[in-house]
Amino acid sequence: MSDLTQSDRDLINLLQEDMPLAHRPFAPLAAQLGISEDDLIARIKHLKEDGFLTRFGPFFDVAPMGGAFCLCAMAVPAAEFETILTKVNAHPEVAHNYERTHHLNMWFVLATETPEGIADVAGKIEAETGIKVHCFPKLKEFFIGFKVAA
Repeated sequence: MSDLTQSDRDLINLLQEDMPLAHRPFAPLAAQLGISEDDLIARIKHLKEDGFLTRFGPFFDVAPMGGAFCLCAMAVPAAEFETILTKVNAHPEVAHNYERTHHLNMWFVLATETPEGIADVAGKIEAETGIKVHCFPKLKEFFIGFKVAA
C-alpha cells in the first residue's frame, strides 16, 4: 500500500461532494483537479485497489422509496465467529458487517425493500444461527463526512 498523495487527498474529498448528473460525471471533477478524466478514473481504481477506498458508489435514502435500513448486532462466540459471519453475509440484505470488541461483537446493517423486511431477515438470521439479532433502528438522520487533511 502506498502513501496518499496530495492529489489523492483532494480527490477523496471531492468524491464526497455531489456528483454531477451528467453523461460523463468524472469530466467536471477532473477539470476541478486539473487532471484528465482518464487519470481521475484510474486514480479511483488505484485508491480502491490499495485499500484507501472500500466502496465507491451512490448512497440511496431508501426510506422515501419505501425501504428501510437498520443497524444490527449479535453476541457471537469467538470460536464460531467465522461460521456465523459466513451465514450472516449470505443474506443479500446484509452490508457493512464488522467485528467489535464488545459483548455484541458482530455489527452489520440490514437494507430491505420494506420496513417489515428488517424483522423478516433478522428472524431468518436468528433461525439459521441460533443467536439473537438485536435491531437498532435509525431514530435520527446524521451525515458524517470524512475529509482527508491536506
